Amino acid sequence: MVLAILQARTSSHRLPGKVLSPILGVPLILRALERVSRSEQIDRLVLATSTDPSDDALAAAVAEAGYVVHRGPLDDVLSRFLQVIDGPDDSTTVRLTGDNVLTDPAVIDRVIQAHLDSGADYTANTLERTFPRGLDVEVFRAGALRSVAALALEPDEREHVTLGIYRRPEVFALRSVTQEPDRSELRWTVDYPEDLAFARAVYEHLFADDPAFGQDDIVALLAEHPEMIRRESDQG
Repeated sequence: MVLAILQARTSSHRLPGKVLSPILGVPLILRALERVSRSEQIDRLVLATSTDPSDDALAAAVAEAGYVVHRGPLDDVLSRFLQVIDGPDDSTTVRLTGDNVLTDPAVIDRVIQAHLDSGADYTANTLERTFPRGLDVEVFRAGALRSVAALALEPDEREHVTLGIYRRPEVFALRSVTQEPDRSELRWTVDYPEDLAFARAVYEHLFADDPAFGQDDIVALLAEHPEMIRRESDQG
């Protein structure tokens, strides 16, 4: 069984409340979950948020939409994940984030399949970036995360969940997934108001004709409308 955990919280430092910001009348977080749900490899999907009162509205909106919600520590996101993971050590977990509202199910499935084929402890398309920022996918063995959790970790390793794994390549087997052409300069995640405006514009152009639009559809849109392009160098 492949478990996907999508982490989100309302108290974003750069754009507070972004996960509940509407995109075509639907909260951003539900748009993200909608896209992840189209993955053919994922068997179970859980939204992992915090027990902090600031996330009450987020948890309620997601639960009311019919998704499974787990609430755990606000800053110790590693513990939050471990509370959700209930499979054996060789089970597969996918880490996704709620600010990636343009995530591509085909990319998710590609990274999952690469992980299953390789037998690695950790597989990601972020170790060597060739995908747009916003299509990030991390896949790992449950046992690898449990092993990391038993170590004396730095605070950032508890906040960023998988950092303790890929920071230790001498301990864990890592697999990198890349693509050609390299599109790593493109920025499709939502951290700033400009990012949210971009995501809304993409949905306005593509969603009505194909709600399951993917990476190639966005690239084709940007070729027609280069003025829309957001690059990593544009952040902020």
